Amino acid sequence: MIIEPLQIKSPEGEQTIKSLLSRFQTGDDSCTQAVADIIEEVKTKGDAGLLAYARKFDSADIELEAITVSSEELKQAYELVDSSFLQTLEIAVDRIQGFHQREMEDSWMQTREDGTIVGRLVRAVDSCGLYVPGGRSGSTPLVSSVLMNGIPATIAGVEQRVMVTPPTSDGEVSPYLLVAAQEIGISEIYKVGSAWAIAALAYGTQTVPSVDVIVGPGNQYVAEAKRQVSGLVRIDMIAGPSEVLIVADSSADSRHIAADMLAQAEHDTQALAVVVTTDKNQPERINAELQRQLPDLEREEIAREALSTKGKILVVNTLEDAIDLANQIAIEHLELMIENPWAQVPFIRHAGAIFLGDYTPEAAGDYLAGPNHVLPTMGTARFASALGVETFLKKSSIISYSKDGLEGDAEHIKTLARLEGLTAHAASVSSRFEND
Repeated sequence: MIIEPLQIKSPEGEQTIKSLLSRFQTGDDSCTQAVADIIEEVKTKGDAGLLAYARKFDSADIELEAITVSSEELKQAYELVDSSFLQTLEIAVDRIQGFHQREMEDSWMQTREDGTIVGRLVRAVDSCGLYVPGGRSGSTPLVSSVLMNGIPATIAGVEQRVMVTPPTSDGEVSPYLLVAAQEIGISEIYKVGSAWAIAALAYGTQTVPSVDVIVGPGNQYVAEAKRQVSGLVRIDMIAGPSEVLIVADSSADSRHIAADMLAQAEHDTQALAVVVTTDKNQPERINAELQRQLPDLEREEIAREALSTKGKILVVNTLEDAIDLANQIAIEHLELMIENPWAQVPFIRHAGAIFLGDYTPEAAGDYLAGPNHVLPTMGTARFASALGVETFLKKSSIISYSKDGLEGDAEHIKTLARLEGLTAHAASVSSRFEND
């Protein structure tokens, strides 16, 4: 078997659950100092530092002026993509826009009888940066990353939306990425990657503008750079390896379970695929399907290693046990392949996204369903949510007192101020009534 099944009440099962619950990690310490050096170099030297790294790691012969994607490149991109892609892109954009438009928040006000007005003003940030990974040197353009990160920013009303992505060795960017960006209103694009791109977005250079929010996936250098600049700018999240937990009963089709496990495992060798099943016969069927389907994958070796080193199949006694365990693990993608999945939705407390039924593969959520695929990992679904429009919004409180309103609250304000030893606070209220 590729994955040995475990009873959750066994010592091995309990140890496995313990490891799943403690899987959070802050990042790859091995690149912390290297990333700090990169950020400092770009921060202090601007374009010169950025270009040096771009030439060393992105494209050896790239010139400074070529870092900016030109209007001609944007125009030519449409000539290099096929019509079927444009049709698919149109559907994906429509679905993702339709979902995220529901997330937009409104400003609001409350008026009290004494004339006091309080409220909240919702405004978009001025600018954001979208990082799009190179995708195997441009051979697998991550169009979905452009859409999932860029569309919420557009709906939020962010005026300046900047995209950065590493070019191929000959200084090009996939036309599929360029078309996708333009279709959602992004035309300011720079050919830089990794930690130096994040540094440029955080601090700005003579060419690349600084922004208020940085979003988008990447390798360990990108993740560490985002961690180091967070606080100066908002970031979406520190993402860990992709992960799925499938709750399955006897009604679940083992072919589909295995296929969805493989869909996670092909991401990288650290990807996590977990099955929690109430059917003691499912593990054998799942393993047989994994063996059958693996040879058909382009990334067979990656998927096989991920499953053999990280994959888990846990057998529980009841569906209630399975749901309870899923809540504890707080997985990125939770699939309910059970007889009546909707009946369990009220009991799900912690998951990045929930996929219901045998015909709802996680891949549908990655690309076309509409909800965002940028989701909390490593158990952070206990407190974190998917990337959305709110990532690009900020809220300001509004307070307006009438004279009668302040007079009515004055003694209470002064009581609390004096209790805290802040007499000037109290005096700032008293001064408004000294001549009355």
